[in-house]
Amino acid sequence: MARNRKLGKPTDQRLAMLRCLTTDVILHGKIVTTETRAKEVKAIVDSLVALAIKEKDNFETVDVKVITAKLDAKGNKETVKATSKNGKEYLKVVKEEKTVSRQKDMPSRLNARKKMMKMINKVKDEDGKNVDLPGKLFNEIAPKYTNNVGGYTRMVKIGPRKGDNAPMAILELL
Repeated sequence: MARNRKLGKPTDQRLAMLRCLTTDVILHGKIVTTETRAKEVKAIVDSLVALAIKEKDNFETVDVKVITAKLDAKGNKETVKATSKNGKEYLKVVKEEKTVSRQKDMPSRLNARKKMMKMINKVKDEDGKNVDLPGKLFNEIAPKYTNNVGGYTRMVKIGPRKGDNAPMAILELL
């Protein structure tokens, strides 16, 4: 007997669809889909949240030296005229060194982050910047559920879909 539902799709299409639905639940907090798809996605999202809860505080803070371009008041890079060996002048960007503290994942948290990235897609926001979904799981979603043991999502049945009469459901994070 199969462990998971086939959902009427070949394996690659099914996994891609589940990955997209899982990403949407984590990104938006809820989705509307068919009941059988919601049941599959519910198991995946619950396992990802449980993994995030387990590893949410498993990091250390380290100070890192970062060399960046110095910016003026308008946000443009500052430049200085410099002369090359053969006597030609060119503009050289002024660099500055800063010490920044960053979170460094411990090995088990890094492994958890990699497992999460297997089950969710990379997403960009409206500005074209990458959204850190594992970071969202660790920093926003996991602290809400620290006292809960399972049951991080809710599936509400909303009746049949018009057209093909498929049973629909809303899957949301609690």
